Amino acid sequence: MSHVFPRAINSPPPMAVSAGGCYLVDASGKKYLDASGGAAVSCLGHGDTEVIGAIKDQLDQLAYAHTGFFTTEPAEKLADLLIEHAPGDLGRVYLVSGGSEATEAAIKLARQYFVEKGEPKRGRIIARKQSYHGNTIGALSAGGNEWRRAQFGPLLIDVSHIDPCYEYRLRREGESLEEYGLRAANLLEEELLRVGPETVMAFMAEPVVGATAGAVTAAPGYFKRIREICDKYGILLILDEVMCGMGRTGSLFACDLEGVAPDILCIAKGLGAGYQPIGAMICSNAIYQTIGAGSGFFQHGHTYMGHPTAAAAGLAVVNAILHRNLIAKVRIQGDRIKDALHERFGQNPNIGDIRGRGLFLGVELVTDRETKAPFDPSLKLAARIKKQAFEAGLICYPMSGTIDGKTGDHVLLAPPFIIEDDQIEELVEKLGLAIDQSLAAVAK
Repeated sequence: MSHVFPRAINSPPPMAVSAGGCYLVDASGKKYLDASGGAAVSCLGHGDTEVIGAIKDQLDQLAYAHTGFFTTEPAEKLADLLIEHAPGDLGRVYLVSGGSEATEAAIKLARQYFVEKGEPKRGRIIARKQSYHGNTIGALSAGGNEWRRAQFGPLLIDVSHIDPCYEYRLRREGESLEEYGLRAANLLEEELLRVGPETVMAFMAEPVVGATAGAVTAAPGYFKRIREICDKYGILLILDEVMCGMGRTGSLFACDLEGVAPDILCIAKGLGAGYQPIGAMICSNAIYQTIGAGSGFFQHGHTYMGHPTAAAAGLAVVNAILHRNLIAKVRIQGDRIKDALHERFGQNPNIGDIRGRGLFLGVELVTDRETKAPFDPSLKLAARIKKQAFEAGLICYPMSGTIDGKTGDHVLLAPPFIIEDDQIEELVEKLGLAIDQSLAAVAK
């Protein structure tokens, strides 16, 4: 009997015993194509010898040193490399152990920044519906994933949530993409004026929405207008690139493709590629200097932040992404997967939208393409697809509640950057089989 507390208590998972490239293998010897990189984590695939070697070398030299006493060479080098490629005025890297820690740190830094700046009334965050920023209390409060938030409501802090930039569902008939993007962004200004801009410290958003809505990209001009509004009212822009960053969408930082730079940026997942738990909160020089000129101490911390072994892994991963020309491959293979998805599902009456950027793609399912009506949540379509795909040897990331936390189903794809053409064929074939079988089952 296992004493592990699994995610799904009544359906414990099989045991993974090995992995290589784009595949994992369970104890029975069955192979699974990792078409979601776990949760958009395994960007380099499994068994990368350079990253593993960097971890081993670091363990031989120094496994751990507490940041209350020391900095370390891998942490310094990783921070230097990230800032070398970071947008705008981003100048300082706060290394943590994952995405939730990164967004939690961002929220707390935003608050401390305004306290030390002499604006203690600023404590409110504005975020977006159908977003996901992590599972700790602050991060969950900022997120708009209603299913994850529901039972913890009494514990959450008060956060305003505006509509996302979700063109497939929210663009009006006759409205251009640019007009819609502007209208969607202006919802931030409306909310600022409603709650009082002097009470707001930050707006938080994912440049490309991940698990909750399934690779939803913003309309052209949306984030540029968001940046203008933040600047106008003196609030910080926090961008959560935990899922969509580190090359996943076709640039090292996803916001580069939007032409904006945030005040605070959060990364994780692909930063460690699954080889070590690591994330980072990156802030502007202006924010850092304000804290330095005030208390000189960020009132926040974790035992394993700046962990040298994790930093060594992250440094090896980012160098691999940059020096193996993998960002260009993300764009090429992302286009190939999207083309293959359109070829396989383009005429399917139950596939409403195929979207995303780079190797971060989503497929939204509907009962009718004309009306865009979702399936009844009681059918648990996403769960069925996940099960059928897994049985076929495909790991993907289906989710329900795409539209409002209750209705809608999508499948998120985020394969390793090293995926080859024959594996793309395998991915689409097995996904098509899983979707066809699941649709047939709910039609009965």
